[in-house]
Amino acid sequence: MKDKLMDFDRALELFEPVMGFEVHVELGTRTKMFSAAPNPAHPDFHEVEPNTLIDPLSLGLPGSLPVVNELAVRYSISLGLALGCEIATSSRFARKNYFYPDTPKNYQISQYDEPIAFEGSVEIELADGRQIAIPIERAHMEEDAGKLTHVGGATGRIQGAEYSLVDYNRAGVPLVEIVTKPIFGGEHSSPEIAKAYVATIRDIVLSLGISEARMERGNLRCDANVSLRPRGQERLGTRTETKNVNSMRSVERAVRYEIQRQAAILADGGTIIQETRHWHEDTGTTSPGRPKSDADDYRYFPEPDLLPIAPSRELVEELRAQLPEQPVARRRRLKADWGFADLEFQDVVNGDMLHLVEATVAAGATPQVARKWWTGEIARVANERGVEAETLVQPAYVAELQRLIDEGTLTDRLARQALEGVIAGEGSPSEVAAARGLQVVTDESALIAAVDEALAAQPDVLQKIRDGKVQAAGAVIGAVMKAMRGQADAARVRGIVLERAAR
Repeated sequence: MKDKLMDFDRALELFEPVMGFEVHVELGTRTKMFSAAPNPAHPDFHEVEPNTLIDPLSLGLPGSLPVVNELAVRYSISLGLALGCEIATSSRFARKNYFYPDTPKNYQISQYDEPIAFEGSVEIELADGRQIAIPIERAHMEEDAGKLTHVGGATGRIQGAEYSLVDYNRAGVPLVEIVTKPIFGGEHSSPEIAKAYVATIRDIVLSLGISEARMERGNLRCDANVSLRPRGQERLGTRTETKNVNSMRSVERAVRYEIQRQAAILADGGTIIQETRHWHEDTGTTSPGRPKSDADDYRYFPEPDLLPIAPSRELVEELRAQLPEQPVARRRRLKADWGFADLEFQDVVNGDMLHLVEATVAAGATPQVARKWWTGEIARVANERGVEAETLVQPAYVAELQRLIDEGTLTDRLARQALEGVIAGEGSPSEVAAARGLQVVTDESALIAAVDEALAAQPDVLQKIRDGKVQAAGAVIGAVMKAMRGQADAARVRGIVLERAAR
């Protein structure tokens, strides 16, 4: 049954939205959190067969014992510091007990009441320049679960599936879960705040170099909590938790949808169920998952096989000294370095393409060229397909496309055709251009022959050019470009047209 929705503005007249976020970051260590099994979040192990990055601990076999990944701890401390958190002098792992096929031990090693980092705050910036402090309650270390694939149903979810397949490659991947405190005062900007917060976390993680932070791969996952309370009421409303939203755009849409959905229920006298919700990218809606468990239901108790983590003050200060600049400061620096006007820079920020433009510039493109490609042709294709721009093409390939244009190998038009091939998975821009025969024709004799043929076919146009009406050359240039299948430099063709017409 389709959910009833209230107009967004009307919902905000009646209710105050309160948000909270749980962002899971997969750490890009070479091995897993508690074992020497390869970590699929590391670039060397992305494309592997299911159930190949495993060991006895990944499978929960009796007698297998966990050993803490030191680098994962260092990464976790660095992230906590970047979030403005206090770092615990001693933190402890706990067992979070629940039973599901993707959790082979029947518990998850996590942290509960003694996290590695706590009491922080991170600044985000909205499109209008407003800066908002998001309060961080904690950032704790844990291991990921495996992955279930439900087969036979129409939606890819367990409901209606004929059977499920489990892949334990992801079981044991090191995670940091960042939990905010309740976020008040978002009002009409609540969806934008949600998107900006997750984008800021992604930027921090990338600048630290601790994860690829690609949402489409699950390196970064967001659970969005939303509740509403009537205007003037102090008591918080019942929250829902929309799980594993996998793009910035979707985080924004999911928060807006939940505000509208919950407002319609409350206005009709209904009650909100505390539950997890699934986000559906294709329809832009959420659907019920399972009743949301409280902490007591997980029967947390200290992990008996692991000692507490007690980082030295020297280590903490060493990692603090290595922190990169904060995202808000980085934005201001990049805007100045690139020389962008306010609107140009805002186009990049609004499209969540700052890191893509930066990477493209690092690969050799100019800032203006990088912005043109990402906010232009690539954004157009991404919008048509309803996907994130970064899933279509690598920044290095965008820089290569422009280099081929600058070298005269491709025209702008041919480069767009090459981009199509890159997006289709046909290879790098150079490989696509070679395979499709897209290179610019540089054979002067071939160009002259095509121009002469076009002039002979349009004697009236030739006479106009000779009479000084240079703009008439456009018809001849168009005919030549068509004959050359667009693989000629239009500026060079124009020069030849004027030269041959003057004879």
